[in-house]
Amino acid sequence: MSERRERRARLRQRLWQPPRPHGGQPLERDVSPLELFYDLVVVVLVGQAAHQLAGHVSRRGLADFGAVFMLVWIAWLNGSLYHDLHGREDARSRTVLLVQLLALVPLGAFIPRAGDRGAVAFPVGAAVLFLVLALIWYLAGRPSEPRFHRSSLLFVAGTGACAAVLAATARLPPDARVTAWLLLDAAYLAGFSAMIGKAPPGLAVTPALIERFGLFIIIVLGETIVGVVDGLAHEPADALTIAVGLVAVVIGFGAWWTYFDFVGHRPPRPARASTVRWIITHLPFTAAVTAMGATMPSLVEHAHGGRTPAPVAWLLCGATALVLAAAMGIASSLQAWDDKRPLYHLLARTCAVVAVLCLALGAARPAPLPLGLALVVLLAVPWSFAVMHRATWDAGAQD
Repeated sequence: MSERRERRARLRQRLWQPPRPHGGQPLERDVSPLELFYDLVVVVLVGQAAHQLAGHVSRRGLADFGAVFMLVWIAWLNGSLYHDLHGREDARSRTVLLVQLLALVPLGAFIPRAGDRGAVAFPVGAAVLFLVLALIWYLAGRPSEPRFHRSSLLFVAGTGACAAVLAATARLPPDARVTAWLLLDAAYLAGFSAMIGKAPPGLAVTPALIERFGLFIIIVLGETIVGVVDGLAHEPADALTIAVGLVAVVIGFGAWWTYFDFVGHRPPRPARASTVRWIITHLPFTAAVTAMGATMPSLVEHAHGGRTPAPVAWLLCGATALVLAAAMGIASSLQAWDDKRPLYHLLARTCAVVAVLCLALGAARPAPLPLGLALVVLLAVPWSFAVMHRATWDAGAQD
């Protein structure tokens, strides 16, 4: 009987282990299918925000999108860091992730009416999600070493306060509510940056987390394809419309090569400021990619127009400019920035010029097909300069 109890105890111990202590995570591990599933669920919420922006391309729609997107991204970052720091391959970690998913799914359903008058479901749902995050961080911090207790409690308190403020915004009118969310996003990110800035750089950004950010970018890039397919599905299948849709796909592909050829799968410098910049600058990059996807249905819809509608042109070209700027912001935090200084300085200058040209293109707002082709050419410019720089360097090395 005692032997059977011991076997059961060992089984329970393997299935329900305590969270990894601070600093105890393996530095070399593979991203698990469970983490990818979590990312896919979060991108469903990102897609909801993009769909809402696609139907309301205006200043108010952009503010709503920014407020909601940042809350979703902050929640994703919270959950991703938690699993990277404290997660294991056991039933407990699966349960923790499942609880987050159960909070995320209803929140996604509330996004389309998040900024409406009298709509309280989204702020209350977001408050529940952040309360769950505060709880799991609190439970993870209890067995940690004393030197981590203060920072852990501060982080939990900040996340709990965020939940309380979100719940309180349910009583505000729509404009004030969105403004409050934007201010809350900024305050939370500032506090988060301060907390991450105190962590050892190698523990805050592990190889698995670098891979996780790249995989999340790939999934979000899928929103550009979703936008194109959605646009083509609602328009007559003539040659011009299909051509605009295919060019829009290449624009999304341009965002892919901008990230993965220049900054993806590369570690930041082993310094706290670089770690913070690497993490936070992924937010505008991801938001810009999502906004690009939101413009695709309208771009396809107006394929036969003489000029691209101003809101669509400005949003698409502005988002493309932000992709370039954010990519160089991430690049400036990389170890590769120091190791390959001539290349990255060339890229930074080139991307700055190309970003300005993207904005000028948005102001000119030609017809959708010329606008799309021009964006493809502009996105190809930094890549072409990088290839020429590499060819020149190889030729010099051979001589």
